[in-house]
This record gives sequence, structure tokens and C-alpha cells, in this order.
Amino acid sequence: MILLNFESMTPAHSELRKLFLYSCLVFLFTVLVLPVSAADAASTASQLQPSVAPLVTINNGDNAWLLASSALVLMMTAPGLILFYGGLVRTKNVLSTMMHSLILMALISAVWMVFGYSMAFSEGNAFCGNPLTHLFLKGVGGAPNADYAPTIPAETFMLFQMMFAIITPALISGAVAERVKFKAYVVFMLAWMTVIYLPLCHMVWGKGGYLNWALGGKIPVLDFAGGTVVHISSGVSALVFAIMLGKRAGFPREPMVPHNVAFSLIGTGLLWVGWFGFNAGSALNAGSLATSAFAATHFSAAAAALSWAAVEWKLKGRPSVLGAASGMVAGLATITPASGFVTIPAAFCIGLVAGVVCYFAVTKIKSIFSYDDSLDVFGVHGVGSIIGMLMLGFLASAEVNPAIATTFKANGIAISLAGGSHQFFNQLIGVMFTAVLSGVGTFIILKIVDAVIGLRVDQEEESMGLDLSQHGESAYNE
Repeated sequence: MILLNFESMTPAHSELRKLFLYSCLVFLFTVLVLPVSAADAASTASQLQPSVAPLVTINNGDNAWLLASSALVLMMTAPGLILFYGGLVRTKNVLSTMMHSLILMALISAVWMVFGYSMAFSEGNAFCGNPLTHLFLKGVGGAPNADYAPTIPAETFMLFQMMFAIITPALISGAVAERVKFKAYVVFMLAWMTVIYLPLCHMVWGKGGYLNWALGGKIPVLDFAGGTVVHISSGVSALVFAIMLGKRAGFPREPMVPHNVAFSLIGTGLLWVGWFGFNAGSALNAGSLATSAFAATHFSAAAAALSWAAVEWKLKGRPSVLGAASGMVAGLATITPASGFVTIPAAFCIGLVAGVVCYFAVTKIKSIFSYDDSLDVFGVHGVGSIIGMLMLGFLASAEVNPAIATTFKANGIAISLAGGSHQFFNQLIGVMFTAVLSGVGTFIILKIVDAVIGLRVDQEEESMGLDLSQHGESAYNE
């Protein structure tokens, strides 16, 4: 009781008094408020655990590589494709051609944010994801999506895939340059993304997609970085669009030479560099598979440039600069689906074949069927990736990508997808499915847009040039 007689304490005891009161409060709180044993504490902790965000494992190196790859793929559109396509058209159509790619960087980004990513990569059925699951990117944040990329944030994966969605429809624009009405172009692209690209993306790369070899698909189609989703879909759609739009006034009687090949060469270089992000980034980590895809991409482009130039040299007596550049792009498009599945010698072989076949596609085939694919989108991207997809059926190597030997299962039994006639048949199904979906879908969309808006500018506007008639600007002013 003496200790409680605070009035009898001297000032020297004031610190002891404070310590005594504090100790009493701590004791009462421990005994009365937290009367739990060690076992009770463990039980309580386990009950609280679900409300705590689960620990995630983000690999900073993987994340850095994927963010860099996203920037590289965006660079393929601007300034890569913008310069490549812009240099190939006539002076009066430079800005309109560049605008076709530029506007999609904004337009497709908005679509991707609202419902595009969800349609492509959320769970749904075998043909399409649920557009409401990640509406306005709900639930797409810093935590990884283990189904797709377990070592990077889901938001990084979303950004990487968005860059693919931007450049794919931009490729189509090259086939209809110099004569398409801008309003019709924008409406078509919105419909094309929704009806063709997003479902196809889900079928090939989305969980449970019909053609997905790694995540529960029915038909195991190998497509590492977009042979079907990007190049065949855009190439076939470009061909249909060009045919339905009709030939440019004066084609093929009047010469329609590129106004600035230097622009196109700069664009080619940017495309080649950006393609490393396109293909090697599709490994979704910074490991050995990314290195393998990087190497395959480079050597295929080199081989295709050599074979295109050699054929042109043989047939025309001299190799053109633009021909070598076109061969490079053909090699890049052709190796895209195979880049993460084949050895370097196989990639070089794919490139050699691509340069020869794509050369004849843009010269002989285009002449025989007399269609006006302005910048040879079908001949380079469509034909190129068809070659790459089919050759992959025989050249896919489990040594390069061991997952193809053990991942796909039928009736619980693992089936190897390494090169052979069985996988060639799967690849052929993927090619045919993509071509039919893209071709028929594009035809229907264009019929509707033509009836409502009209696809083509009138003769006076085409003669004036789309820079002035569609945008009121000129690329070169004195």
C-alpha cells in the first residue's frame, strides 16, 4: 500500500511512479484484453491470414525485360511501321498513311483498357474470354497471373499484350493505303478488333482457348509470338480489304513508286530491333528461352534478306535496296510463330525459304490475280507466317522448348508436340481456321461498313491525295 501512496513520494520518485502506472496498464491489458494461449494465438493468426494479401514472387529481371519488350513492340508501330509504310506511298498520301498507324496507338489502347484485355485473357469459353471479368482492367494489378506469367505483375503482361493488339490492325492499313476513307477505316478497325482479333487471341493464347497448346486447348497449335494471331489474321484480312476496296486509280498502268525509300529503310531497321521484343519478349521471362527466340529471330531475318536479294539479283540482274528490306521483314514475320521452338539452323532455313516464297508472292502471285495490295501486306506477312507455321510443324524441337514434350495431354497422357506429321497437321488446322475466320469476318464487317459509311474516297479526293482530302494537311510545305 505504501507504493500506492503517491502523495508521500518525493519528486525524485516521479519517474518510478510513471513506470509503475505504465506497467500496471500493460499488465491489465495483457490479462483482460488478450487472454489467449499460444495455441489460441496461432489459431487466431490462421483465421486472419485470408484477409492478408498473399505473398507474390516478382522477379525484377523478368519484369524489367518485359517492360523493355513492351516498349520495343510499341516502337515497331511508331516510328517503325509509320516510317516503313510512309516511305512506300506517294507524296500526297504520306500523312494519311502514317495516321493509319498513329491513330491505332490511341484507339486500340482504349479498347484494350475497357474490354479488350478481358475478352482476350480472362476465362470464358473455348472461343472468347468474358469481357466483364477485367472490365476497365479491374483486378489487373501488381500481383502476377500464374496462368500466363508467374514472375511479373499482371499489369506488365497486360501492357505487353496490348502492344501486339496495336500493331496487328496497323499492318492491315498497308494494303488499303491511298484510297480508304478515314472514317470507314476507324469503324472497321474497331469492329475487326472485337470480332476477329480478340477471340482469336483468346483461342490461341488464352486459358482454355480452343487452339491453345499449353493451357487446356483442344487442338495444340504452336504459335510462339503471333503467326496466327498477328500475321496471318492481318495478312488475310488485308487481302480481302484490298480486293473489296478496289484498285487505286491508274493501277497497274501508272507507276506508283515510293516517295522516300530512305524512310522505309529506317523503318525496317526499327522493325528488326523491335522484333526482338516481339519474339524474345514472348518468353515472358529473361531466361534461356528468350535468348533462343532472340537468336532465331535475328538469323531468320538475315537469311531472308539474303535469299530475297539473291533471287531478285538472278531474275532482274541487280538486287534492290527495297527488296533486301522487304526480305528482312518477310524473315521476321515468318519466324514469329516458330521463334521459341526451333534451333538456330532451323530458323536460318525458315528465313531462306521465306525470302524466296515471299518474293514470288509479291511479284508473280499478285500479278496473276491482279489485286492491289498497296504495300504487300498479304505477300509478306500473310504468306510469310503461313510458311513459318507449317515449317514449324516439322521443325519444332523439344530441346529448345522442353515444355512441348510434356505439357499437352489427351486423356491424361502427355503428347509430344515436337516436329512430325502429327504436329504439321495441327499447324495446318490453325492456319486454315485463322484464314477462314479472318477472311469471312473481314468480308462481313466491310459489307456492313460500306453500306453505312462507304469504304472508299471519291475520285476527286483520291486524285487530290488523302493528306489533304481526309486530314487537311500536307507533309511537305514550301
